Amino acid sequence: MTSLLSKLPPVRGKYIEAAPLCDITWLRVGGPAEVLFLPADESDLARFLAETPDEIPVHVMGAGSNTLVRDGGVSGVVIRLAGTFAKTEALGENRLRAGAGALDKMVAKAAAKAGIAGLEFMVGVPGMIGGALRMNAGCYNQETKDVVTEVVALDRSGRRIIAKPDELAYAYRHCSAPDDWIFVEAIFEGRPDEPEAILERMAAITARREQTQPIREKTSGSTFANPDVPGTPNARSTWKLIDQVGGRGQRIGGASFSEQHCNFLINDGTASASDLEDLGEAVRAKVKAETGVDLRWEVRRIGHRKEDISQ
Repeated sequence: MTSLLSKLPPVRGKYIEAAPLCDITWLRVGGPAEVLFLPADESDLARFLAETPDEIPVHVMGAGSNTLVRDGGVSGVVIRLAGTFAKTEALGENRLRAGAGALDKMVAKAAAKAGIAGLEFMVGVPGMIGGALRMNAGCYNQETKDVVTEVVALDRSGRRIIAKPDELAYAYRHCSAPDDWIFVEAIFEGRPDEPEAILERMAAITARREQTQPIREKTSGSTFANPDVPGTPNARSTWKLIDQVGGRGQRIGGASFSEQHCNFLINDGTASASDLEDLGEAVRAKVKAETGVDLRWEVRRIGHRKEDISQ
């Protein structure tokens, strides 16, 4: 059988066959990528996209903070943006450029150092800028769409696209950019303030997270999006719905819903990806049956279940 690697174009970055993805996801579960690609820079990624046959599946993975990789692994190529994609640069006029591979919290810190306020909430968002752009990530009543002014992406053909936020139709935990776009960088804009004051607000956000969320556990953050857009009168909270149906602490195998914050799935170190996904689906079904609310997964699930491969 011809290996996938033989069908891929030459690159300046690195290909890794059968790369274990469990090592780079926060839940620490899942099978391998058929091929993991670490592009050297944007032009290397563009060439890869332009010359890779369309029938080969391509996925993007950032920090793995919001991704559940299924036990059977991921067919095709998984792209991980690091190195040059993790750079940040203050541009003046309260603007900051950040690569898609930059950790959200590091962007918040870079903004603080430059005296740019308004990005403090990013210190409380797990993951990288690429994921924040794709899902309009946010916390504590602020979202990525509130501070982004321009994005740069590559489509499946390697074409470079520059877009403004209104072209992406951002909504709560949603972006309308085409699925084949790979975000490579963005420009953010805030307002001027003293770095000390910004850092103080960031420290308060970090302390709040530590008090209310199981951030020291193997978790992927919020499992399901809230059913109502923030600001909606009498908005319903997912954690309250899960608690209402007895989901707090519920367990399958090594997976459980956190006792501290019951919208967080936890891997106790022995869970499989199927344990986590099955538990999420079981609680989701219970919420639907008892409250009529159809919860939407916020955690991205990719790859194959083992039982589907063996059939």
